[in-house]
Amino acid sequence: MPRLSDTMTEGTVATWLKKVGDTIKEGDILAEIETDKATMEFESFNSGTLLYIGIKEGETAAVDSLLAIIGNEGEDISGLISGAAEATQEVKAEATAPNVTEAPAAASAPASLPKGVVVVTMPRLSDTMTEGTVATWLKKVGDEVKEGDILAEIETDKATMEFESFNAGTLLFIGINEGESAPVDSVLAIIGPAGTDVSGIAENYKKGGAEPVTAPVATEQSAIAVPTVEATQTTTDGGRIFASPLAKQIAKDKGINLSQIKGSGENGRITKSDVENFTPLAAATSQAAQPATDNAQPAPTVAKPFVPAGEIATEEIKNSQMRKIIAKRLSESLFTAPHYNLVIEVTMDEAMKSRAVINSVPDTKVSFNDMVIKASALALKKHPKINSQWSAEAITINYHVNIGVAVAVEDGLVVPVLPFTDGMSLSQIGASVRDLAGRAKSKKLLPSEMEGSTFTISNLGMFGITEFNSIINQPNSAILSVGAIVEKPVVKNGQIVVGNTMMLSLACDHRTIDGATGAQFLQTLKQYIENPVTMLA
Repeated sequence: MPRLSDTMTEGTVATWLKKVGDTIKEGDILAEIETDKATMEFESFNSGTLLYIGIKEGETAAVDSLLAIIGNEGEDISGLISGAAEATQEVKAEATAPNVTEAPAAASAPASLPKGVVVVTMPRLSDTMTEGTVATWLKKVGDEVKEGDILAEIETDKATMEFESFNAGTLLFIGINEGESAPVDSVLAIIGPAGTDVSGIAENYKKGGAEPVTAPVATEQSAIAVPTVEATQTTTDGGRIFASPLAKQIAKDKGINLSQIKGSGENGRITKSDVENFTPLAAATSQAAQPATDNAQPAPTVAKPFVPAGEIATEEIKNSQMRKIIAKRLSESLFTAPHYNLVIEVTMDEAMKSRAVINSVPDTKVSFNDMVIKASALALKKHPKINSQWSAEAITINYHVNIGVAVAVEDGLVVPVLPFTDGMSLSQIGASVRDLAGRAKSKKLLPSEMEGSTFTISNLGMFGITEFNSIINQPNSAILSVGAIVEKPVVKNGQIVVGNTMMLSLACDHRTIDGATGAQFLQTLKQYIENPVTMLA
């Protein structure tokens, strides 16, 4: 089992694309592996015959567990299999030992689950997720569940994601009702054969954490479902396309060619609803009628109740999971990090001229915010102390630059990240920001696209806000607030003339950044913005 991300500790085999006895060529796709962040195709780096499969479809195993054996046809591999089994048992014993010792009351728990019964727990859908909210149940107790069916929509601290079952059976129990929140690993549901008595199973999980009290239960529940927001890939004669497993199955059942469907998900991913709503005639008409602006989304309308004058009226809106997390993290940031703010005024005349020239190039669109992002990335390379993180033991200075761009969405605020921003051109930054912001507003961002920032930029200039102070996005040490460009009288060469200026405010964590360090960073940033040609050097 490969380690396909820095945080991956185990993986689930979603689909085997080869079977025992098949000839394998170097580069062939062996299987689709679900990680903590995505469903990814796993290529073979060897040629030969697939002699053994160690992890079946739907099963989960730790990184470095025996996934498969490739060799010469007819080769004796019994020694390899037995050796790997012993190593796997040692890994399992180490992984489950803490749960056993922490739960002396396990004597009252069943030694194993009834045959065919699986316990679905609240998944950890991002590195920062500690609890989730069930937004919608798409199945009810008693419903038949097929492999690939969407069980529920789960709201995390970053997005609302579909949750797909990798088991078939009957939904016997729902542990978290719509609108309720629960910690990761809490009992979400129980699936099994119709009529199975599951009373007592949920009670055998610890209240509040749903940590299984016996190792066998932990093994059963660890391999049952993943979020379908992670894109899966398939190959057709028309090329490479993206579709969820459920969408692929429905298309197969209906005899629909996926290459004819326009996906509405992230990266053009085809979803269940795309397949169900597809008709060949509608597709042809849509393609003929849609201009290049078919990605545009109409502004949502909110119905407001009529309130007669003179009457008191209130409305209570339940806090979403995102709003709870925003409140928690920003409160922690403001109350733990000693903030101070530095403000500088930047002349924007040359930036405006440069932007006009850049945007005169066909198929190029660069905003002032893109220019600020680029300038910030270059300034951070010269002042790496701004690009740092605080911990009680040490200050970590990041020499790579990953800028987070704050994006307002309907439920709150998300911060998609531009990895290695300093190496991106202005046009690349512009295209990436438009893509990320668009998918953020439609809740199509992957959790991995909102992780790893080293510095954050928040821009309210488009709302006419000329100056403001932001709260630091932990664990960053600083955040830049960008105001609107204002036309006003300025003094140039002793004369009062009309000019264009913009206010920048840098909020710093005084534990990591001293005032002079922050001021020097702003001076460098000002030089880049006021002389955009220097960003090309």
